[in-house]
Order: sequence, then structure tokens, then C-alpha cells
Amino acid sequence: MNQNIISLKDIVVEFDGERVLDNISLSIQDKEFVTLLGPSGCGKTTTLRLIAGFIDPLSGEILFDSKKINGVPPHKRSVNTIFQRYALFPHYNVYDNIAFGLRVKKVPEKEIKQRVSDMLRLVNLQGFEKRHIAKLSGGQQQRVAIARAVINRPKVLLLDEPLAALDLKLRKDMQNELKNIQKQLGITFIFVTHDQEEALSMSDTVVVMNEGKIQQIGTPIDIYNEPQNAFVADFIGESNILDGVMLKDYLVRLDGMDFPCLDSGFGENEPVDVVIRPEDVDIVPPEKGTLQGEVTSVTFKGVHFEIIVDIQNFKWMIQTTDEHQVGETVGLVIEPDAIHIMKKSEYSGLYGDYSSYSDELDTLNVIEEEDE
Repeated sequence: MNQNIISLKDIVVEFDGERVLDNISLSIQDKEFVTLLGPSGCGKTTTLRLIAGFIDPLSGEILFDSKKINGVPPHKRSVNTIFQRYALFPHYNVYDNIAFGLRVKKVPEKEIKQRVSDMLRLVNLQGFEKRHIAKLSGGQQQRVAIARAVINRPKVLLLDEPLAALDLKLRKDMQNELKNIQKQLGITFIFVTHDQEEALSMSDTVVVMNEGKIQQIGTPIDIYNEPQNAFVADFIGESNILDGVMLKDYLVRLDGMDFPCLDSGFGENEPVDVVIRPEDVDIVPPEKGTLQGEVTSVTFKGVHFEIIVDIQNFKWMIQTTDEHQVGETVGLVIEPDAIHIMKKSEYSGLYGDYSSYSDELDTLNVIEEEDE
């Protein structure tokens, strides 16, 4: 078991009287790949800047290797940061950009040459030493930024949305690349993103944040399969989130019907939120379904169809490889292991009905993120 390298304890951060981090606590282990995930303004970048030493908390403790580092300036922390804009020196070539930090520390040139060579091999840029930054692609600039950040051998590398400016295919390549680099270096990566798929595919641990609070911490599989509230369920992938009543252990009432489930430990007749992922619902002929409804929308997504079914004015989303027609009456079958029960929370009733599902809103959110 790795030991904690960073611990945040009861951290409060305020800007102009507005609370940006609201009493958060978080432990990060040595050699772990941790992703801070959440929408714009949730506090994830502030958390990163706090660890880097760019801002100080109003209250709470920051511990590094069990030592309190509140007030320690950034250059005295064993931490390096890669920003969304890589801040490479345009008048330097690749070699000089990567060597810069070592030269500042007056490391002998012979050692610099060896270490730069090792870094170029690590980020697959051998032969690019003399290339000028302006002549590099976005992905190549990203690799130079990584090499420059890790050549000083920090114990922790902070990455603030470093892939946001790359196109989709390159972004996926760099996700794999970053994960491999992290494993080879054996250092802690703390990665900030608003991209759920990126967080799930790269991380050992995902920290979901909203409104300055941590909503859930867990492995990608735990976060996806066992969300703790309606915000997490909706933010990580698509979710149908319905009002239900837990009649007793392993039995929930939904839309007036009783469904066996795998959950227990709730009060008898306790109101709950019920999460059912779109890929876990089977569409069958109406007479074979536990629930019946009308198809109101069909969207072809390449691998599957995204189908909206209206059942008692609640719009369900179902993902299936079978084609159906708008206006068709269908039945739904939901197995016990497809049902996940959550306690009611401040987010109950805000998410999970696809009557207002809009790709355009998602796009607007991404534009807001990039403008930050």
C-alpha cells in the first residue's frame, strides 16, 4: 500500500467573499494517477493551484509527505505544473526548452545532455532536439511540455486540462501516452478535466467535484456503477434517474411497479433516487415488458441507437443496437442488477429525465470551459 503524498484537511478558499472550496478534505497516494473531475467553476483548478502553492487557503492544512506546507512558495515544493497553454519558450528549440529547468539549477551540461536524451526517449521525440517550437504540432508541443516538467524529477505532476486544445484522435493518443509516462516515471499525477471519458479511461482514482465540494471519490468503475448522488450519476455518463420508494431490502417501487434490486440498508418505505443506465435496459414487445411506453425520438450514434421512450410523461433514454421507429409502442425489461439505489440529496429531481436532453447545451458548456 502506497503512503499518502498529499493530504488536504478541511480546506476553505474564498475569492472576494465567495466560497470556492467549501471545507474539502482529500488524500492522494504516492504514484497514484488522480483526476479532479467536474463542471466549470466547481473548484478543481483552485484545488490544483492550492497544491502548487499559487494560492493559500483561508483555513485548513496542506500536507506534503506528512509535513505542513501552507505558505511554502511554489519553487520550494516538489511539484511541477503543466497548464492548458503549455507556456513553452518560442525562441528556444526543443532541446533548450527541456533543458531550461536544469540550467537554472546549474546542473553540469554533461548531465543535462543525458537527462534531456532520456526525456526525449520517454516522450517519443528523439531526433527533434533542434526543431523550433513553432514547427511542432499540438501533440508534439504537449510532449515537450511534459518532458520539461518531469526532467526536474518532481514527486508530483499537476496537469490542468492539458489535452483540451487537441483534436479528438490526438487527445485519445495522448491519454494513453500520459498514462504510460506516469507508470514509467512512478510519480503522482493530479489531472484536472471536465471530460468524463478522459477521467474514466486514465485514472486510478476519480474525485468528482461540484460547487466547491467533493461529491464522491472512488475508482472509475465505482464512480460509474455506484454513484452516490444524482449529480454524480448524471455527470458520469448518461443516466435515467427516477423517484422510487425502497419498500424493503432488495425491493423498490418505481412507476407504480415493484422491482427486485440488489440494494439493502435503506429504511422501509424510504423515498430514494433510482439510477438505471441507458445501456442496461432491454426493449421488448409491449406485452413482454414490465413497463410500456412510446418511442418519441431515435438518434443513430454509430455503435448504437439512442432511443427516447415516454412512460407516464417521464422520458427514458435507452441505448440499443436494435432499430425502432418513432411512434412505436415498446416494452422495457429491467433486471435487478441494472437498478442502483441512491439516497435523496440536494440534487434529487434535477437530473435524469431526457425531455430536455440537448447536445447544444453540452456544446455551450464546453465553449464556456475553453473560455475560462
